Amino acid sequence: MKDKNRKNVSSMETFRKVLTVIAKYRVLLLFSVILAGITVILQLYIPILFGDTIDLIVDKGQVDFASMKPILLEIFGLVILTSLLTWFMNLINNRLTYRTVQDIRSKAIRQIENLPLSYLDSHSTGDVVQRVIADVDQLSDGLLLGFTQLFSGVITIVVTLIFMFSKNVEITLLVLILTPVSFLVAKFISSRSYAMFQKQTKTRGKQTALINEMVGNEKVVKAFGHEEEASKQFRKLNEDLQRYSEKAIFFSSLTNPSTRAVNNVIYALVALIGAGRILSGRLTVGGLTVLLSYANQYMKPFNDISSVITELQNALACAQRVFDLIEAEPESADCNQELVIKEENHGSVDIEHVNFSYVKDQKLIEDFNFHAEPGQKIAIVGPTGCGKTTFINLLMRFYDVDCGRITIDGQAINQVSRGSLRTNYGMVLQETWIKNATVRENIAFGNPEATDEEIIHAAKEAHSYEFIRRMPKGLDTILHEDDLSQGEKQLLCITRVMLLMPPMLILDEATSSIDTRTELLIQEAFDKLMKGRTSFVVAHRLSTIRNADCILVMNQGRIIEQGSHEELMAQNGFYTNLYNSQFAGVEI
Repeated sequence: MKDKNRKNVSSMETFRKVLTVIAKYRVLLLFSVILAGITVILQLYIPILFGDTIDLIVDKGQVDFASMKPILLEIFGLVILTSLLTWFMNLINNRLTYRTVQDIRSKAIRQIENLPLSYLDSHSTGDVVQRVIADVDQLSDGLLLGFTQLFSGVITIVVTLIFMFSKNVEITLLVLILTPVSFLVAKFISSRSYAMFQKQTKTRGKQTALINEMVGNEKVVKAFGHEEEASKQFRKLNEDLQRYSEKAIFFSSLTNPSTRAVNNVIYALVALIGAGRILSGRLTVGGLTVLLSYANQYMKPFNDISSVITELQNALACAQRVFDLIEAEPESADCNQELVIKEENHGSVDIEHVNFSYVKDQKLIEDFNFHAEPGQKIAIVGPTGCGKTTFINLLMRFYDVDCGRITIDGQAINQVSRGSLRTNYGMVLQETWIKNATVRENIAFGNPEATDEEIIHAAKEAHSYEFIRRMPKGLDTILHEDDLSQGEKQLLCITRVMLLMPPMLILDEATSSIDTRTELLIQEAFDKLMKGRTSFVVAHRLSTIRNADCILVMNQGRIIEQGSHEELMAQNGFYTNLYNSQFAGVEI
């Protein structure tokens, strides 16, 4: 389901989802909270000792140094202990944060592997990458600040109030009554900043997607003079991102000074009322010093928390996008993971009354029926958009049919595991994919246990060995995206299939990027590979499929003609016009 159709999720709901992930590390979380409590208590006990020290200074020349010395040593010891405990707490918080982020990122990657192609087709690559990389990084920054400052801040507030009540009830009640003002100010501002952070992260995702498209297809952009238009698109997104970022930072930056202003008023009132209590003899100078220190300590967490709110709001907005990905509806589960295609698969394929459409109100394939005998070479031809590639997607169960069924040797493909189904097909697409790895790893992608002899034999059969052996390290050469020509990439993809020798083949414009001479050699190799194997060949160059056992002519999602090349040419119908147009320029 697309993001625009999803309900807006509140920051609190997103936070609860984060907590469910953190729950796995509840022991670390418990230690963090305990250490935060201990360090806060020790830090707040130190002002009491300073107050006792001040009260030992009675007047000029009347200082009780003997009583002061052990107190000062105690203060020194507590400062050292507090520093060590804080350091250890930060180590725990780091581990807790980055393990949580590691789990979230792992869930996101596993989810991507389980998502249906319909989701990936409807979301740009750049946006998905943004969610898994940049958005999770933003989440980690927010969590680290939250664990480090939020826990300590909350505990500081509670413990400070306890110590303040032990010193003076009236002044503590005054501080407590005025506290909600800071909360209300922070809540008012943060509710507006969260909406801006949501827009900021969404726009950042669009910007990443555009950059990914433009950089990845730079040659096409330059070839069609699209630079200025691309710059305009980027400029628009950049301006939107600037506007949303400025508003988000502006609203969130108001929180800290606003709460500081309220807290300064509280501090001044404590000093004023405390001074009156000293004059009336109800409070000592040391006692007022302690209360002022506590008033400052009590208000400081509000300032820290308000500064953390900016990062937390941004982190939660990013977390929402990541959880949208993680919670997207996965690919429908296999009915029976243990049920597999029979090992003695002969390759008989039946398609019975199949209907399918990518969008429900836009029909594509209707009442599709076909039977393929074992070992037949089936060619699929037709104009662009007629359903050829969709037919392949249905055979491989990249998409499930809306109604009807597809069977292999009588077994319905939706009743067996997808893994079993797909291992029975060897697939070569028009779009090539080479990963950043050695030539050996690229060829043995589907069979990592293959020996070098098997790989070399497959490479020779696919006519890719000539350029492989010229590489600096042969099979051990590490490939990058731009190291090979498009034709060489396609030869490597064909070699992968040659190595697997699967029971059935799907070739979707498999030789579209190969020169004519090499194509003839590849066709010979394919003829060897196809012998005795049911093969489905999608082709635009009709000269390459003249020897097919059966040619399916598709138009608007239906088979309008079928038969051998000679039979279809004799009919003088749609296929004849299509074939002649490639050689005589006939309009159809």
